[in-house]
Amino acid sequence: MRKYILNPETLLYEIKEASLRSKLLKWLLLLAGSLALSVLYLWVFTSVLGMDLPKTALLKAEKARWDARISLMNSRLDRYESNLDELRIRDDDIYRSIYGMNEIPMSVRTAGIGGVDRYSYLDGLESSNTLKNTVLRLDRITRMTYVQSKSFDEVADVSKRAGDMVSCIPAVPPIIPDPSKYTLTSQFGYRTDPFTGSSKLHTGVDLAMKPGNPVFATGDGVVEAVAFDFFGYGNCVDIDHGFGYKTRYAHLNTITVIEGMKVKRGEKIGESGQSGRASGPHLHYEVFYKGERVNPMNYFDLSMSKQEYVAMVESRNADKDDTPQRRSFSVSLR
Repeated sequence: MRKYILNPETLLYEIKEASLRSKLLKWLLLLAGSLALSVLYLWVFTSVLGMDLPKTALLKAEKARWDARISLMNSRLDRYESNLDELRIRDDDIYRSIYGMNEIPMSVRTAGIGGVDRYSYLDGLESSNTLKNTVLRLDRITRMTYVQSKSFDEVADVSKRAGDMVSCIPAVPPIIPDPSKYTLTSQFGYRTDPFTGSSKLHTGVDLAMKPGNPVFATGDGVVEAVAFDFFGYGNCVDIDHGFGYKTRYAHLNTITVIEGMKVKRGEKIGESGQSGRASGPHLHYEVFYKGERVNPMNYFDLSMSKQEYVAMVESRNADKDDTPQRRSFSVSLR
């Protein structure tokens, strides 16, 4: 809007020119007013009406989309983790158990991989951050899947030799099952110790018989130890059958095998006696499964036909005779 003033000399109305100072002041007042109105608008928009600024709204929308994706990923991870746990249970309780393999400890299944700075890029996030927890969870499941895959590879390799397992399990008596030659004097379990009179766990079975009775390997395997313990087992042979099985033959009079020697089921490994801490001539026989002593009576049947057992022994002897490289040993460690 223009401002006119009367010129007294010309008696005419002329346009009044505003000074630079007044113009500057006018623009400063206008700018201050605009800023004040803007601040008032933002305050009313955000504090009074509770609405977000456009940029904030866009960021929140983007965050909501990522949260939805992470939530969907965690739902899928729930299913994967459940399936992986089912595979773990099946692996430990069925597959590895069938083949006499030890369970894989959880400390191994969840063992970390990589260096100490593996998660350094997550240091700026709070421990409760959903993205951080999802990354850690995904990495843990990846590691467990890798270990499970390796376990199945191991089981598959053992299963290829499953036919050998049948002959390795200690499934026959360690002596010819002729009732006229032996007496079952002590079974597996707690009994009164013949030396101390106290109750004590008997870790095997005792078969009383005259010294010199032949003792045979109850399954295919490798002689793990040949030893003499004066105050314990006396002349003793340990055989590792693989698949988690081991057997022990104690109080022998003589031993006909050496450490590292491969033996077959029904092959003679020594003769019964009374060596070591024994109250009378007998064979003490133990079975180990996965490092634990188990009841031998669960693995053999003393009612087995004598003729069938002798035929098995003769078959092993025939196989041994056909192998010229094989040598026989007969030693007494007393």
